[in-house]
Amino acid sequence: MSENLINRAIDILDANFQDGGFTIPSKGLYPFQWKWDSGFIAIGFAHYDIIKAKTEIKTLLEAQWDNGFIPHIVFHTEDDSYFPGADFHRSDLHSKSSKKYRSTGMTQPPVTGFVLQEMYRTAENKEDMLHFIKEHIDKVYQNHIYFYENRDPHNEGLVYIYHNWESGTDNSPVWDDIWKTMSPPEYTFERKDTTHVDASQRPSKREYDHYLHIIEIAKEHHYDDAKIAELSPFLVQDPLFNAILIKSNEALLGLYELIGGHETEKEQLQRWQEKSISGVNSKLFDGELGAYVHYDLRNNIPIRHLSSSSFSPLFAGIPNQERAKVVVQTMLDRFGGDDKYLCASFDPTNERFNPRKYWRGPVWINMNWLLYYGLKRYGFMETAQRIKDDSIELIERDGFYEYFDCRKDTGEENRKGYGGGNFSWSAALLIDLLKN
Repeated sequence: MSENLINRAIDILDANFQDGGFTIPSKGLYPFQWKWDSGFIAIGFAHYDIIKAKTEIKTLLEAQWDNGFIPHIVFHTEDDSYFPGADFHRSDLHSKSSKKYRSTGMTQPPVTGFVLQEMYRTAENKEDMLHFIKEHIDKVYQNHIYFYENRDPHNEGLVYIYHNWESGTDNSPVWDDIWKTMSPPEYTFERKDTTHVDASQRPSKREYDHYLHIIEIAKEHHYDDAKIAELSPFLVQDPLFNAILIKSNEALLGLYELIGGHETEKEQLQRWQEKSISGVNSKLFDGELGAYVHYDLRNNIPIRHLSSSSFSPLFAGIPNQERAKVVVQTMLDRFGGDDKYLCASFDPTNERFNPRKYWRGPVWINMNWLLYYGLKRYGFMETAQRIKDDSIELIERDGFYEYFDCRKDTGEENRKGYGGGNFSWSAALLIDLLKN
């Protein structure tokens, strides 16, 4: 059965790989290249087609801006089936944006560092892979410089995101309290996502008004980071985003060690690590909830909700063993009932939980992948195995979808997953889970 699943996953990835050297997440719904999707996709490709894995990362890095920034969507092609597209985002407003590709002026979790390390771990020809890493690692390091120099206004080792799309967890209930502080205008626009997917599974029109309003403020100031830090109504320190940055710092340190030399870069990465790990533990850990939470930097308050992001610091080795035990227990107590698959994207005991709606409750394979490796890192092998088994079972039964209902019994006779079908990172990470 696992061989059959792997073959189906390979077929999906190969079908979604484009002539321009990048992979779309899902046909129709997502027609461009997304930053963190590309990283996860490259991990899958590395198991059977290292050339495609390298091409994916090379193409993404070609869209890097002159200031080290890597955008969350790269518009390689002209395609009006997605909103908001390149004409709305206007990356050209920033003087250092890519001249080769149009893009958004937002980013996504910086997975590329640990992706390079995963590709090296998987590659059969280590020498060839190390040569590729030597050619591209400095670009990834420049991306980290961008974050620490432009997104950490209080020098805490904690970087902020200025848009919910930067988190990757687009419409999480975590953001609901921020929307209450805003009163954006009613924008007139044509949604494209709801022509591909049931509208009940997607963010609402009013939520989109908030999303577009934040982008309009950033555009008005030509995507200037200092102005965004001063004026954006959305400014959040996200445990997932920071955990991924810390994990990628760790990976870059290991890779520079393999390459040799680069003492300056290694010393800088080490300084960032110490400050960032300390920052996440001191500011984002909520002792009462027993997990990590987001911090609203604009309104200077913690956002005390549990989501799958609350457990992501395990992936980066942020908590000590004692605290990790508390975090895992919280996950099992709140998210791990016998009637549920691990791990819902939002707290199933919360009134805002919705098991069918995007990041408001469904299971996402990329988050399960992070949690699987995080749990293994601390020796929680039984829970790690459960997450792995749940992920495989969901895909096996519900299909290679974007996200999945966390309830074991949904009352649906012909159950299937939600969002985009033949979804690239679900396929890619399933390959890694099965081949690991």
